Amino acid sequence: MAALPVIASGRDIRLDLFRGLALWFIFLDHIPTNVVSWLTVRNYGFSDATEIFVFISGYTAVIAYARMMEREGWVRAAARIYRRVWQLYVAHILLFVAFTAQVAWVSIARDTPSLIDEMELLGFGENPYRAILEAALLKFRPVNLDVLPLYIVLLAVFPFVLPAIVRWPLAVIAVSLGLYAVTSHYSWNLPAYPDGKVWFFNPMAWQVVFYVGACCAMLGKELAWLDRVRWPLAVLAVLYLLFSGFIALSWHYNPIERLVPAWVARVIYPIDKTNIDILRFMHFLALAWLVRLAVPAQAPFLGWRVFEPFRRCGEQSLLIFCLGTFLALSGQVIVSHFEESLLSQIGVSVGGIVIMCCAAYMAAWFKGGGGPAKRRTPTTAQAAS
Repeated sequence: MAALPVIASGRDIRLDLFRGLALWFIFLDHIPTNVVSWLTVRNYGFSDATEIFVFISGYTAVIAYARMMEREGWVRAAARIYRRVWQLYVAHILLFVAFTAQVAWVSIARDTPSLIDEMELLGFGENPYRAILEAALLKFRPVNLDVLPLYIVLLAVFPFVLPAIVRWPLAVIAVSLGLYAVTSHYSWNLPAYPDGKVWFFNPMAWQVVFYVGACCAMLGKELAWLDRVRWPLAVLAVLYLLFSGFIALSWHYNPIERLVPAWVARVIYPIDKTNIDILRFMHFLALAWLVRLAVPAQAPFLGWRVFEPFRRCGEQSLLIFCLGTFLALSGQVIVSHFEESLLSQIGVSVGGIVIMCCAAYMAAWFKGGGGPAKRRTPTTAQAAS
């Protein structure tokens, strides 16, 4: 196999930092009526932390497995990818069991059967054997358990696309955009359970975020060429972010909503998350471009200790995502118990993040053999985690 295009040999700590930040945002956003969620990107534009997580997952997958494919061949790389898919699947099933048990316990203990309906678990009570089968097939998922199945499907297809990403990344982006456009036009999606439902995160649409991220890992020269027009692109990105921020704030404040012309509302709505509406995708790309300009890979502040908790959580992404999902429901119950008081919202948000950070540090300590945590060049498993 010909030598691979240049991929950074060291670990780009921006990936860990922003993936950890995205996991914090996902946790905060999953707690309803949480004032701390105003610190996340969700309330200031069309996209949210999901796009960040999926994009970085594609980027790190190429970093992890392209070099393995070069050194040890496609079969070995594919085997490692499917081992990771299996780990994700087992984690999802365990999270499903724990989450369902948590919902059932809270519902019984607090005599709130409506929680089961709110978490979309009624199908489990109506036909438990069918629900178990559909859960194993990734078609039955409670609220907030949609991201891992999406990642599982994307990564399961990834070995067959990886050789093309290495050789023809621009062609892969073109095909990915084509599939995204056709999926959006014809409303293609995968069936879910109960009957009549579809996947909340449509893999045939969301693959565009994953594969754009994957191809960006191979497009160093092409991205450098875009630097010739970096400032015009930056101006366009800022203008679009201001527009999307204005629209997003209008969803919360009536005075701002009245300033949105009726024809603009007719053109942009609905802004679909299931099929990642083009406005969401463009918002994420604009945000990613500005972050690339503002946070270069060798920026000294990336190594500051204040950012280490983000990086640690990003390094242990699977563990932190599962833990954050479980803690978000606990936070929702606690906030509801205290009648959505401001103190309870801040308390569960801070407490949950502290627990997630402690778990990340503990996992790093175990992986390091109990010694002090040291920065290392990533292994395949680390980069794809």
